[in-house]
Amino acid sequence: MQPMTIGKLAKESGVNVETVRYYERRGLIEQPRERRGAFRVYPPEAATLIRSIKRAQALGFSLKEIKELMALRLDEQTMCGDILAQAERKIAEIDEKLHSLRAVKCQLTRLASACREEAPILECPILEALDGKS
Repeated sequence: MQPMTIGKLAKESGVNVETVRYYERRGLIEQPRERRGAFRVYPPEAATLIRSIKRAQALGFSLKEIKELMALRLDEQTMCGDILAQAERKIAEIDEKLHSLRAVKCQLTRLASACREEAPILECPILEALDGKS
């Protein structure tokens, strides 16, 4: 695969040009040194890297965490267990969010079941809860 302009890189990676620039600013991908006239050209590996970043985001990792994972990947002293520890921390964080979301769902379900569709708005238990009245 040939080196590519930012537009081609964005298209190959499934992101927009602003995402590529943002990843550069965040230090996730390097700004290319090579140029074709006024255009910077990116190595083919940049598309693979951006797709990896997007997959890590889909797994719930923040860009800061992804940068940490990328640094670990480049360190020859890193062991698979170091990456596993990152994944386990993310799993624990997801478990906490799920617990919190279940509690919110339970509260909202309780309020929705107390709601009578024909009741006047002034007697709406959902709005009363939002106002702190129940």
